[in-house]
Amino acid sequence: MEFIIKGRNVELFDDIKQYAEKKIKSRIEKFFERIIKIEVEFSAEKNRRINKDSKVEVTVFTPGAVIRATGYGVDFFEAVDNVNSKMERQIKRYKNKMIQKSRKPSDLNFVKESTKPDDGNLKNIVKVKRFEIKPMTPEEATLQMELLGHDFYVFINAETGKTAVVYKRKDKDYGIIEPQNKA
Repeated sequence: MEFIIKGRNVELFDDIKQYAEKKIKSRIEKFFERIIKIEVEFSAEKNRRINKDSKVEVTVFTPGAVIRATGYGVDFFEAVDNVNSKMERQIKRYKNKMIQKSRKPSDLNFVKESTKPDDGNLKNIVKVKRFEIKPMTPEEATLQMELLGHDFYVFINAETGKTAVVYKRKDKDYGIIEPQNKA
């Protein structure tokens, strides 16, 4: 595995290089063994209004994906710690996705993709998750979704009493899906 440390417009001393290698490389290798290359880039923001002006960007190249995280701090040591925790979460999420893909679904659980019986396009249900749905406001549901790190969250809207889904849109805003009764 290749481990590259770069500095953009900053001079890197040996202590920060050793700290980055110890914290980032060892932690990533602990969680994920199929790594081709890790690039760590240090840079400093030139705006005096920004308190956390030290930036560290880590890019991990694996056979199936490129995982990138950025961390900021008042110094490079804090930025390394911040990016390290973000990178760990992303690697765990990626690893879980890979595990879910590799599991063999049961032949009994399936959903028809088409209504035509001769079509033969079947999608397998590989996991069933049951949970208690609690009444809450859309704002509370959005907060729960963010805390869980999900792209959507199912809840009972306390304002309408209906089951609803809050989701993260591509433009970084949020949307709500609610059923509509026929008039």
